[in-house]
Amino acid sequence: MKLNQKELANAKVWEDQGFELPKFDREQMIKATKETPEWVHFGGGNIFRAFPAAVCQDLLNRGILKTGIIVAEGYDYEIIEKSYKNFDDLCVLVTLKADGSLEKKVIGSIAESLCVDTQNKADWARLTEIFNSPSLKMASFTITEKGYSLVNAKGEFLGDVAADFEKAPETASSYIGKLAALCYSRFKNGKTPLTLVSMDNCSHNGTKLQEAVVAFAEKWVENKVVEPEFLTYATESISYPWSMIDKITPRPADSVIEMLKEAGFEDTDSVITSKNTYVAPFVNAEESQYLVIEDRFLNGRLPLDQGGILYTDKETVDKVEKMKVCTCLNPLHTALAIYGCLLSYEKISDEMNDKELVALVEKVGYKEGLPVVVNPGIINPKDFIDEVLQVRLPNPFMPDTPQRIACDTSQKVGIRFGETIKAYIASDELNVADLQFIPLVFAGWCRYLMAIDDNGNAFELSPDPLLPSLTEIMKDIKFGQTEGVHAALEKILSNKAVFGVDLYEAGLGEKVEAMFAELNQGVGAIRNTLKKYLA
Repeated sequence: MKLNQKELANAKVWEDQGFELPKFDREQMIKATKETPEWVHFGGGNIFRAFPAAVCQDLLNRGILKTGIIVAEGYDYEIIEKSYKNFDDLCVLVTLKADGSLEKKVIGSIAESLCVDTQNKADWARLTEIFNSPSLKMASFTITEKGYSLVNAKGEFLGDVAADFEKAPETASSYIGKLAALCYSRFKNGKTPLTLVSMDNCSHNGTKLQEAVVAFAEKWVENKVVEPEFLTYATESISYPWSMIDKITPRPADSVIEMLKEAGFEDTDSVITSKNTYVAPFVNAEESQYLVIEDRFLNGRLPLDQGGILYTDKETVDKVEKMKVCTCLNPLHTALAIYGCLLSYEKISDEMNDKELVALVEKVGYKEGLPVVVNPGIINPKDFIDEVLQVRLPNPFMPDTPQRIACDTSQKVGIRFGETIKAYIASDELNVADLQFIPLVFAGWCRYLMAIDDNGNAFELSPDPLLPSLTEIMKDIKFGQTEGVHAALEKILSNKAVFGVDLYEAGLGEKVEAMFAELNQGVGAIRNTLKKYLA
């Protein structure tokens, strides 16, 4: 079985092997989408194919939608050719269920695939036509948080951004410059309102997108590149809702590829593009998924709520995000990542068979996190943790590693744990000094920074922007050393930029130091310490 529209005509062959095929007239859908586009999505990666595109397919199957999605890739143009056009804009979604079963679905909801490239005359003309269409309701985005950034680490405008500020919009080369140019074309051709929805996994994503687009409008007006009214249009006639997305789409495991081959699916080869993007005609993902979007649409709203996506107000989106990031998922992931590396695990799911590690994340989540989480109402926090611990993390078909999750830990702990500590400090009913398991995670991270596992063997630390300075601090502590660790640890534990608070001022610094000393007693000390606190 080859992945193309012609092969899908042999429906029985696919269905006999357990593949679910699109249940709508795809040719008619493509025609309708080209004539009256309603949804264009920027970013052709795995999360898009596994989630929004699959929701769209469900709505097309049920006759709720008549038009599909136009995907536009503005960073790595090879994705369009090698992962979309080569396969007639089809892909296979493999859902990895916790019971070990696979659900295989051919996703056919994508009507067109285009490069967001002003040098590609045909694609740019088509994108401009789409943005000029009054029928366009929404442009959505999964371009990663850095895709919205206009500046470098020093706060200086990036070279292509600075150049775009000075020239005609239709010649833009930066990502947001090209988006702003398309919005400007819409402004010039009727001023029809539009909604831009960031679906990226970052806090207050809509605001990040708004600030980037409005910055272009301001600079273009200031440089007399566009009319002053465009700035008014960008701020009043375009909305930028917040959203929260949650779905894991890891790189396909060899076991999944073998299962597809056994079913007769031939297009299992992956390609690495020149920009080091991993692309394949299929994507695998966990079954659980959440997408909550602020209900602020200015040109009509697609009925995505009939496909399981939740529409709500901005405050509720914020609460859902904080629930996930600060309590119910991300802190548990980080705890498993740190101790998984120290105990030489290579899969998160294997850690969920470890009695002490399961007890640790249960204590961090249920005992210390839930008392301060704000219930968003539309998702129950305890039910969310239940699903994380009982379904999502134990899923053996999710090939996620503690080493991947441990990346950039210094950038995560302040949000994932610091907000809980602040809530305890502010509470009249809770005592921050009672926290025991979050400090144990911090102690584990300091022990992790020594890059020596529980057997006394060296291991490679995951990438982290603060790694050079953190490892420089920790190099003075020797394996097995339990005395005289304060001088080094104080430099880390007092850093408000890392933890969100000074852990000594919060009354937790000495506790973390004592736990670190226990973890660093020698071979087997990490396991023994976990047993002590989690028996």
